[in-house]
Amino acid sequence: MSIIIFIIVIVALIVVHEFGHFVAAKLSGMRVDEFGLGYPPRAMTIAKVGETVYTLNWLPFGGFVKILGEDDSRPSETDPRAFPSRPRILQAFVLIAGIAMNMFFAYVLITGALAIGTPRALSQDEIPNARAAQLIVANVLPGSPAARAGLSAGDVIISAEDGHFVFSGVDPAAFTEFVANGGGNATIALSVRHAGNEEKTIFIRPETGVIAADPSRSALGVEVAPVGVVPLSFGSALVEGARLTWGVTTLTAVGLWHFFSGVFTFSADLSQVAGPVGIAGVVGTASVQGLGYLFSIMAIISINLALINLIPVPALDGGRLLFVIIESIIRRPIKAGVARTLNAVGFVFLVLLMVVVTAHDIFRIVG
Repeated sequence: MSIIIFIIVIVALIVVHEFGHFVAAKLSGMRVDEFGLGYPPRAMTIAKVGETVYTLNWLPFGGFVKILGEDDSRPSETDPRAFPSRPRILQAFVLIAGIAMNMFFAYVLITGALAIGTPRALSQDEIPNARAAQLIVANVLPGSPAARAGLSAGDVIISAEDGHFVFSGVDPAAFTEFVANGGGNATIALSVRHAGNEEKTIFIRPETGVIAADPSRSALGVEVAPVGVVPLSFGSALVEGARLTWGVTTLTAVGLWHFFSGVFTFSADLSQVAGPVGIAGVVGTASVQGLGYLFSIMAIISINLALINLIPVPALDGGRLLFVIIESIIRRPIKAGVARTLNAVGFVFLVLLMVVVTAHDIFRIVG
């Protein structure tokens, strides 16, 4: 099931990207010969509208747009509606449109995730209205009773009792008060759920001197936080979605800069990136967490796809955009042979990088 969802997600993101090129090409007066779902060989022709054929193809891993003269050796450059014949500002517009569409799609996904609701930390006022609220262990002090008992960050506290009092709920202040007052120094039976939904009971005795700021208070040495789902209003989701999209884009850009700088200096940290195998696992996990969480992961992948395509490497939109900029400066087309050679080198580089990252994903899973 995870593989099917992964394919659907990747197809959606690539088709959105190609749709951006498609719309921009139409607006720029270029002739679009084909808009394909999947990659050839062709399975069937869905329809022909005007001069554009809409097709369904056998390899279900994305889509493509065939614009007259865009990828050939300029035999159609004399046609006024061919890609090379249009003004370079329009060529740049078409190339950037796919990237812009991925960014816009990410914004729509993040806004949708906020409107649907995704698990997040809750304020005290949000707890009563939250769905699927849980009390999560956010941090465990080293050497504390909680650490010695095996509690770890991410564990869910279901309930607690000390033989006299019982705690349940998601209020962190109430839990702290139970441990300090209700629990006293008696042993507490703590029902928790570990990663993988394993439920177990842990016996812990609170101790004084655990909290440096309040050494007289009995404590377990855990920081807890309420986590739940609180959908935002549509208006708030639009505003917060824009802020989050910008924030994720900035962080992603910085991360990609460091990674690709490391690639060229042979110091890249592959543990910080994921290839198709790793992404498939993340998407599968996200789909189990709910639609809002899946939308969030799709948005992050869409932003990554947009920024990677912006990198000025031949065979990517950024590399082709660089060609357009160079042609604008030298006021003549780059020789077709040179363009083909550089695109081939760029393609080989991307394939090798993908192979290395995918192999690392597999070794990480097997290991």
